[in-house]
Amino acid sequence: MAYRYDRDLEFLQYLESSDLNQLVDILVYDKDGEKRYTEELSESERYKLYYPDHAKYWEDIVEELQRFGGNSFVNIIRGGKGVLYKEILIDVCDKLKVNYNRNSNVERIETNLLMKILEDALEQMSDQERKELAKSIGLKNTQNFSAQTMTGIFQAIFRAGGFKSYQLTLIIVNAILKAIIGRGLSLAANATLTRTMAILTGPIGLVITGLWTAIDIAGPAYRVTIPAVIEISALRQKYLYADKVDEINFS
Repeated sequence: MAYRYDRDLEFLQYLESSDLNQLVDILVYDKDGEKRYTEELSESERYKLYYPDHAKYWEDIVEELQRFGGNSFVNIIRGGKGVLYKEILIDVCDKLKVNYNRNSNVERIETNLLMKILEDALEQMSDQERKELAKSIGLKNTQNFSAQTMTGIFQAIFRAGGFKSYQLTLIIVNAILKAIIGRGLSLAANATLTRTMAILTGPIGLVITGLWTAIDIAGPAYRVTIPAVIEISALRQKYLYADKVDEINFS
């Protein structure tokens, strides 16, 4: 198989190799740290030559994800090439019953995916947990924050884009990855970010655990594509706001 040009993943080549550590691990290793039976990345020449300098073989990384995104029959029809990222993202959204517009760009669809998981988590939270969450992101009036109200607030943050959206993405992605692969993002300690993550990790974990049980039965490819898409969502936001990555502050 060969790398298939994918404009939605070209940004990966501009990241530091350390940024790609977890994406590579998701593609190569399962949750127990064992190599996946169907992975081919670790056998590639450039992986063997440059690992762990992932930036030097980023196309191989994308190629591996593209391969996981399609079944063997489809890949053969495509001349040995895999599935483009947007197709993989849409497939993941369909599997997780996310409401999205197929014509939207991938950043917007990724946001819809994360918002769906956050919305489900908010429904599971108690009034006190939502009140603590509201305080942690700098909201002053915390007397009446229902799940619907909090959902509207977070949707507004995502719609506005920018650095606050990046912060929220980190918080959600960290909780999801902890639930799926047992480890979150590698982030510098920050009081506000850490406190908000702590509040959301439990509820998001419950949501993901329920989803993952069904996904686990659906097939091994989703065990790769779902966490990979979640990780890429965070990497895209980091790429867009890299110059502010150390300024985690909701106030």
